[in-house]
Amino acid sequence: MSKEVIAPMPGTIIDILVNVGDEVLEYQEVIILEAMKMENAIPSTEAGTVKEINVQVNDKVATNQVLMVLE
Repeated sequence: MSKEVIAPMPGTIIDILVNVGDEVLEYQEVIILEAMKMENAIPSTEAGTVKEINVQVNDKVATNQVLMVLE
């Protein structure tokens, strides 16, 4: 079953800390999102394997946009 990592707010992706195929733990930081001139670490919602990454560094994202899919 796939699990999604969602953007909690609009902003700009400034770093992606994992790659497709990486194992991640629950609450592990996977993406750094800059919003309102602050860096916000976005954690995985559950443990799993990174199936797909839907954003790149410097992408602008909207609230509730799917950033990453875990399986």
